[in-house]
Amino acid sequence: MNALQQTELMDVEEIQSQDKPFEITDLESLNWAFRKLSALKSKEKEIKQVADVERERIAEWERGELSTISNSLEFFENMIAVYHAKQLEQDPKAKTISTPYGKSKTRRSGEAPEKADEEQILQYVIENEMDEFIKNSVKWGDLKKSLKIVEISGEKVVISQDGQIVPGVSVKPETITFSVEVD
Repeated sequence: MNALQQTELMDVEEIQSQDKPFEITDLESLNWAFRKLSALKSKEKEIKQVADVERERIAEWERGELSTISNSLEFFENMIAVYHAKQLEQDPKAKTISTPYGKSKTRRSGEAPEKADEEQILQYVIENEMDEFIKNSVKWGDLKKSLKIVEISGEKVVISQDGQIVPGVSVKPETITFSVEVD
């Protein structure tokens, strides 16, 4: 933030707290408002930069602190799993081992099919006419490009390329939005 922008910020709070609010009435007052806006945006950017630097420093510190803990957690969890596996070999019913400070649990999941290549699966389903396993959906972006809005009997409707009214499609009214850009 430069010295001119700092000067612009001096009276911002005072202007906002006045009984009679400031009003833009001409090009000069519009320019004045843009100077204030530019100074505020610059101050906002400065604050965010400082906060980002601090967040990164804290995140780096956190990663360093947690990496040693993570290694230790993994070490102890592996030791417990090895012990539990030995107990399970001796007694297949020892699915849970409990102590006052924690439990080691096992869960067996049976074999199950898993997707490896969706294209090959789709091709197989198509070739074997297993249509009940194929789902259809509309490519809305492509369809929307081919549609037209026309007025019929005073009502706006959406029609296809061949002039048919498309059911399930409505006309979103035109809107105007404003945006402000500050250099």
